[in-house]
Amino acid sequence: MSQNRRVTATTHIAIVDDEPDITQLLAGYLSNQGFRISALSSGHALTALMPTDPPDLVLLDLGLPGEDGFAIARTLREHWRCGLIIVTGRGDAVDKVVGLEIGADDYVTKPFDLRELLARIKAVLRRLAPAASAADVAAPSRERLCFEQWEIDVAARQVCGAEGRQVALTAGEFDLLCVLARHAGRVLSRDFLLEQTRGRDAAPFDRTIDVQIGRLRRKLDDDPDDPRLIKAVRGAGYVLVSAVTLR
Repeated sequence: MSQNRRVTATTHIAIVDDEPDITQLLAGYLSNQGFRISALSSGHALTALMPTDPPDLVLLDLGLPGEDGFAIARTLREHWRCGLIIVTGRGDAVDKVVGLEIGADDYVTKPFDLRELLARIKAVLRRLAPAASAADVAAPSRERLCFEQWEIDVAARQVCGAEGRQVALTAGEFDLLCVLARHAGRVLSRDFLLEQTRGRDAAPFDRTIDVQIGRLRRKLDDDPDDPRLIKAVRGAGYVLVSAVTLR
């Protein structure tokens, strides 16, 4: 499957929102863009859908009556590999940080522009798509970035540690680690990292990169209080200080 083929009529998006007007608006607009849509009104309906017809991406409202939206997002991340964009009226900065900490690929607040949301959906799907199929790329050219005990298999979008232990990263975390590894030894600004991983500039007080750096540190056994792999440079950005080799 080529990278562009993922955004087709077979691309499945689940909309989870209890507001019929919002659900109908999104379902109609995204259907016209060529997506297959499942419109759901609860987390329970999403849980029932996942084993039988798992979506490529979920648009999740946090304010579902009688349900914890963050708990739904956490369950998705623990058991399923799909894109996750939180679309909610809760614009508080703390909620956004919590959503990103849980592993959401993006966080959009209501009201939103449909074209901007579509661009964000496509960006997440691109990050999730395999870089190339086996027919497109010969096995010897498969890019692997190695540092310390870690190996990044770029084509497979996998990170493995000692004894082949695989580390579960979100699409955003994986892209961020790849950018750091490809520019090892260079201090990269938050704006550069956001543009490379999300295709957008940083908004005022945007903590997306800081949150994902914290998650990466924990997953790579890099003590957040005394990091030795990914270091912060005050007022400048972040740098992967370990030497990286290409295999």
